[in-house]
Amino acid sequence: MAALDTRVCDQARLARDARFDGRFFIAVLSTGIYCRPICPSPTARAENVRYFRSAEEAVAAGFRACLRCRPETAPGTPAWNGTATTVSRALRLITEGALQSESLAGLSERLGVSARHLSRLFRTHLGASPIAVARAWRLQFAKQLISDTDLPMSRVALASGFRSVRRFNDSIRELYGRTPSDLRRRRPVALRARPDEYVFRLPYHPPYDWESLLTFLAGRAIPGVEEVASGAYRRSFALQGRHGILEVRHAKGVHALEARIRFGEPLFLLPIVTRLRALFDLAAEPAVIAEHFRRDLLLGRLVKEHPGLRVPGAWDGFELAVRAILGQQVSVAAASTLAGHLAERFGERLSLSDPGGLCLVFPSAERLADADFEGMPRVRASAIRALAEGVVSGGIGLSLSGAEEASLANLARIRGIGDWTAQYIAMRALRQPDAFPANDLVLLRTAGQGSLMTARQLSKRAERWRPWRAYAALYLWRAAADLAGGRARAVSARSIAAG
Repeated sequence: MAALDTRVCDQARLARDARFDGRFFIAVLSTGIYCRPICPSPTARAENVRYFRSAEEAVAAGFRACLRCRPETAPGTPAWNGTATTVSRALRLITEGALQSESLAGLSERLGVSARHLSRLFRTHLGASPIAVARAWRLQFAKQLISDTDLPMSRVALASGFRSVRRFNDSIRELYGRTPSDLRRRRPVALRARPDEYVFRLPYHPPYDWESLLTFLAGRAIPGVEEVASGAYRRSFALQGRHGILEVRHAKGVHALEARIRFGEPLFLLPIVTRLRALFDLAAEPAVIAEHFRRDLLLGRLVKEHPGLRVPGAWDGFELAVRAILGQQVSVAAASTLAGHLAERFGERLSLSDPGGLCLVFPSAERLADADFEGMPRVRASAIRALAEGVVSGGIGLSLSGAEEASLANLARIRGIGDWTAQYIAMRALRQPDAFPANDLVLLRTAGQGSLMTARQLSKRAERWRPWRAYAALYLWRAAADLAGGRARAVSARSIAAG
């Protein structure tokens, strides 16, 4: 096993980045205790900290487990191994609305375990029962519905998973000390919404480079499925057989994005908003990442030019993975065109009317697992079909809470999916902040500042960018786009002068 990089661990520890939970452990010499990177205890001084690759190493060195963060149950430990997939799938299903329309027994049956065993796993891993976790999600979302919408309280209760309005009222009063009606009266001016839509404000940690993210998504938008128009990102989607449309733009005067959602069933608003938070990387701490990059001669300048750059996520991991396969060895524009053809041929016609360019819903994994890709290069068609089959069977999980390492390993076994594709999927669909496609041609050229680096040289250079190499990749791609835009403007100016 490779030695831990102290610089990487320091940065992740100071940021309390949950994405590094289980990848290393922190021991504090002054207390004799070892913790997880996410521990809420006060940050120890650097000279008092030691890092270990496993909980066992920390125990062997004489440290005892922290009672607050319970490092013996972190990902990768014996208490976690073999059960992480079950807990992760349960969490994903809960955030997507499970336990709203079904019982704990029903959820457990879907996961292939008993309700008692699932509850035991949740207490081991999370310190709370599945019901308590789902209730926390429901209450947080209910507060947002009260503040951001004019839905009647009975509909708020239903959309946030409460079957009883009385239970909803009691839970809100217990948590916030006020009734739902009191909270609504004290809210700022309500967001204006059409009768057939819901509007939410999704806060972020400033700064936020909205224009760069919008430019990135615009260049990769799938025709008929996605579009960037009038300063907003728009797309179609399908959930539980229902079609919807969403539109996201930067909210004026506040540190938030404004999301407008057209969907007939408010019960699914919670999983929709959860996906949007991931898609627009709203949990990132840009100040921490920028401080790390400012010391780098190359990235320091880029951070100043584009403060608050985000790593765009994915609305749907499978859709993103298919588009990544289509993008191999072709331009970004060509990949979007190919994805549009795929959606036109195998997707569904959007059942909602749209005044813009949205008319298709991207095909599901079930649809592409049995599709005939006549006319498509054989290796590419085979890779898409194998990917779809893996998603349908459960061997490949492309959700935010899936078994990431197992999914990447299974992706790598598919002929036609190389390291670039796997790392790109890890960056955007699996939200791994340190994923890095080191063999990307644009990264090799941009990092070389005029001379083409090798993938090995870039990997070595990128060690100092850990644990946020995915953000470094976005900064380099942004720099390449700026350079290309500058050249295009120079050519245009010369043409005008010549004319």
